[in-house]
Amino acid sequence: MEFTSKIVFIAFGGAFGAVSRYLLNISPLANIFDKFPFPTFFINVSGSFLIGFLLIVLTDKVEISDNLRMGVIVGFLGAFTTFSTFEMEIYGLIKDRFFTTAFLYLVLSVVVGFAGLLAGVWLARKF
Repeated sequence: MEFTSKIVFIAFGGAFGAVSRYLLNISPLANIFDKFPFPTFFINVSGSFLIGFLLIVLTDKVEISDNLRMGVIVGFLGAFTTFSTFEMEIYGLIKDRFFTTAFLYLVLSVVVGFAGLLAGVWLARKF
């Protein structure tokens, strides 16, 4: 029963994360920069921050069930962040010969995303 309820929490979190990602991708954020996939960049950076922050908060700072923690981190944030979409967008930029944009997107996403994770961990430890 415990395994089944954990799967249900992850599934609900995943559904909410996927819908949230979709809504951001069709939001006005999509038109901020020409040819730069800003919504995915924003989602990956904010998702990295939230994973770092919530990993500490929901593990060390706040008493919540393992099911809820898994639903938020594995379900919601796993579906919200978009590494496969990120890869597909880099391919599209290269295919369309936007080499500089593809390179910047790749490097900035990894570096700023990791910085977001570190910032989330740092901030969570301050509480």
